[in-house]
Amino acid sequence: MSPVTDQKTPAVVPSTPAPPEKKTRRRQSKVFGSVTRRELVLRYVLLVLVLLISIGPFLWQLSTSLKSTGEDIYTRIPQLWPSEPTLDNYTRVMDAIPVLSFIGNSLFVAALAVAGNVVFSTLAGFALARLRFRGRKIALGLFLATLILPGEATIIANFVTIRNLNLADTLLGVALPGMIAALNVLLMYNAFRQLPGEIDEAAVIDGANAFQRFWSVSLPSVRGTVAVIAIFSFIGAWDDFLWPLIVLTSPDQFTLTIGLQYLSGTFANDQRMIAAGSMIAFIPIAIVFATLQRHFFKGIEEGGVKG
Repeated sequence: MSPVTDQKTPAVVPSTPAPPEKKTRRRQSKVFGSVTRRELVLRYVLLVLVLLISIGPFLWQLSTSLKSTGEDIYTRIPQLWPSEPTLDNYTRVMDAIPVLSFIGNSLFVAALAVAGNVVFSTLAGFALARLRFRGRKIALGLFLATLILPGEATIIANFVTIRNLNLADTLLGVALPGMIAALNVLLMYNAFRQLPGEIDEAAVIDGANAFQRFWSVSLPSVRGTVAVIAIFSFIGAWDDFLWPLIVLTSPDQFTLTIGLQYLSGTFANDQRMIAAGSMIAFIPIAIVFATLQRHFFKGIEEGGVKG
């Protein structure tokens, strides 16, 4: 007889119905930088509002300067586009004051201010950021301390200095105090400090002196900040009114801001001429910014090593 082997049959476990799966709402994960339609509309509304606040007065002045004397500029609903555009207001401004002479004086002062700030602020910023010498931190602290003082606090001392140098009633006396600004020095200091220290070490190994390191290695990497300084220095010197009013007494030495103040006082009831004078003063600033805007917007990229 063959042995009988007992085979155990596996017990069948009754299958229990699986619990119904709960429907879960998958939240869409927001991708970095993505915005909803509501946020996008809000951004555009705020952008339009800021645009109206910043550009609105400029468009109004431009429109007023192009309106003829027979057109009402105080309508209930502002009309930006003149019904009969004319350039007679600009002609009358040039007949009332020597605009070209005033523009030449302002350009001379602004050119000296830009040249002084670009040269001296760049050199001072490089020295504070890349060179090691005694008193460096003290000098940096003094530059920071001068930012606390308003310009009006030192205007008497500046005038006494200019008068002792026999530069009163001269354009050089107007430009001299603004040829270097502490803020511009600190901007250049920060720009040079962002550069890696290895590039200076490599230049020293190659035998470069301090000026060669400044001119050939560091300066090409901070052109954006230099453009920012040039634009701010030009605008500050071009729009300055108080300091030229104190220093200058001869009408042939007046800058454009003083000349426009005379125009505003003499023709206070003629807003068309005042608006035309404002547009004349705006043109050089627009030209300078249009020329340097490419470098200006690259200023945020300072700190990278350019090959």
